[in-house]
Amino acid sequence: MVFTADTDLTLAHAAAVANTGPGLGAEDREQLADLGDLQAWFDRWEWTGRRPSTRAELDAVRALRPRLRRLWTLRDDALVEEVNALLAEGGALPRLVRHGDIGWHVHATSDDAPIAERISVEVGMALVDVIRADEVDRLRVCAGEDCEDLLVDLSRNRSRKFCDGTCGTRANVAAYRARKAAADS
Repeated sequence: MVFTADTDLTLAHAAAVANTGPGLGAEDREQLADLGDLQAWFDRWEWTGRRPSTRAELDAVRALRPRLRRLWTLRDDALVEEVNALLAEGGALPRLVRHGDIGWHVHATSDDAPIAERISVEVGMALVDVIRADEVDRLRVCAGEDCEDLLVDLSRNRSRKFCDGTCGTRANVAAYRARKAAADS
């Protein structure tokens, strides 16, 4: 494990939220099309606190996606500045909590805060761990052709290149066919 369980989960969630937009990776559709989709997302990722209940919250989560995508491309002081901005904008006030199977971990917003604010602050807190551990290079964009999905490489040897879609399989098949064609000629 590179980070704590809650940091791993938050980073995976941030990448997944950023990847919900239309035209990205394997999914070429809006995955958060309506409030029901956002509520299902909330449940699937086992968020706690107040459930999103308005179109405005859906719009705020959608509006957050480009910012999350941008975080994956920033490095050094620019990333630190953006993380500090996320925490300040969300009025981060860290506290220890325990629920579910995660054990003790940190929440830094009120359970009543809007979901986009909670996502922003939780991502900011997770990125604090990433920056402090000097592991920013684990934040990547899929190496698959025509895929822009974000991913977090939590592999021990830092070898993950592809998203959870079919990109790795396609790359392996293409490499196999290229080797086979070279051997046959």
